[in-house]
Amino acid sequence: MGVFVHAIILAFGLILPLGVQNVFIFNQGMLQRKFSNALPAIVTAAISDTLLIGAAVGGVSLILLQWPLLTSVLYAGGSLFLLYMAWGMWKSASAAHESGRVLSAGQQIAFAASVSLLNPHALLDTVAVIGTSSLQYDGMERFYFALTTAVVSWVWFIGLAGAGRGMGRLDRTGRMSVMFNRISAVILVGVAGMMLWKLLQSL
Repeated sequence: MGVFVHAIILAFGLILPLGVQNVFIFNQGMLQRKFSNALPAIVTAAISDTLLIGAAVGGVSLILLQWPLLTSVLYAGGSLFLLYMAWGMWKSASAAHESGRVLSAGQQIAFAASVSLLNPHALLDTVAVIGTSSLQYDGMERFYFALTTAVVSWVWFIGLAGAGRGMGRLDRTGRMSVMFNRISAVILVGVAGMMLWKLLQSL
């Protein structure tokens, strides 16, 4: 029982902060005309997290711990990636509303995969925290630990998109979605700043 509680608490602790992945999933739920239209983003993000969790529990975390330089490179690349995402999100906020354009299924998949697998902040959190925490378990207990954290991820993304859809129904004018995009862009700049600060501290 302890392994399940540990996995749930740890997974929610990592996934609750408002990062680029959560922002994107919520945004898709809010902007798409139907909840089902946001499924490509939801499923891609959840599968990506499941793959990262599997890699972390499988021992990739040990590689990161043994190569501090790799962590520094990931922080540097990640901060630039998030700044680019923030700039694009701010720039496209009004344009997307004015044109009424939403992302296609293929665009959702590509974007969700990039913010999930190419975001070093999420990668480091998943691999380092979940990976190192899983080392205290062996055999089936480690499998249950990984499975539970993955299930929490799936449930969270479904609920997050659902919350976004609910807000989208209330947002008749589209102003709320523009404001949310711009607030999200500012948050991403803040996360990028924290990553640069961690990078400077590690030098």
